[in-house]
Formats: sequence, structure tokens, C-alpha cells
Amino acid sequence: MNNEEIARRFNQMGSLMEVRGEDAFRLRSYRMAAEAIETWPIEMQTIVNEQGLAGLLEIPGVGKALAGKIVELVQTGTFDAWEKLTTETPATVLDLLELPGVGPKTAATLHQKFKIASLDELRKFAEGGGLEMVDGIGPKGAEKIKARLKLP
Repeated sequence: MNNEEIARRFNQMGSLMEVRGEDAFRLRSYRMAAEAIETWPIEMQTIVNEQGLAGLLEIPGVGKALAGKIVELVQTGTFDAWEKLTTETPATVLDLLELPGVGPKTAATLHQKFKIASLDELRKFAEGGGLEMVDGIGPKGAEKIKARLKLP
């Protein structure tokens, strides 16, 4: 995995944690590390191969726990915390955040209260008039979402 892919995975992790309502400090640490990794001039793969954990700890925002996750990502393409989180909350939930008017709180409500984990499930829910039942989505927001989902 290159730096951009690692940064993207850490950002996704932060977003899923936000949707789940997890600790803001932890999700912020993933986002800060992602930003540093994305702009770091040396590939994480090179650092892991040549310097190991010690080299990763030189990156601002990367502590011991995140450094371990970077090693896992570089070596296996994934890491345990991601696998556990996506078992409980599918990564497709992140697609909901791409819709206008759907932020982390609304995505969390859709997933937790209505068991919606993908755009297809949201499309079916919206077709059945379900958007009107969601706190935080008003008539205008519902219309924007339906338009983006290409619903009448």
C-alpha cells in the first residue's frame, strides 16, 4: 500500500468511528495521522522495511498503536481494528456520507435505527417514504437525497 492508500484507510476508519459515535479523540488521531502520512515524502513501505516502528514514530501524529497498524497495512493490506470495525459496521455506510445533507449523525441514525448500510438499502427505504421518519432530514433534505439517488 502506498501513502495515499494508507491515509485513505485511516480517514475511512475515522469516519466509521464517527458514524458509530465513538471517542472523538481516537477518531481525530486517525485523521491527523492520515494527513501526515499522505504528505510524508517517504513511502511507509520504505520506512517499515528500513527503520521499522522507530521510523514510523518520527511521523507527527503517529504513535505506537498507529505505527503498528501501518506495519500491518503495509504487510497484509489490512489491520485487525479495521476488520473488527467493518464486521460490526460495513464500510458501505461511508457511501451514505457522500449524499447532500447526510453527515455522520444522520448516517449513524440511518444505520443504527433503520439498519441501512448501503446506498441500495437507502434507495429502497426512500422509495417507501422512510426519509420522512428520520430526525434531521427535512422535506428539502429528503428531496436532495432522492434526487442524488435518482428517485422520482
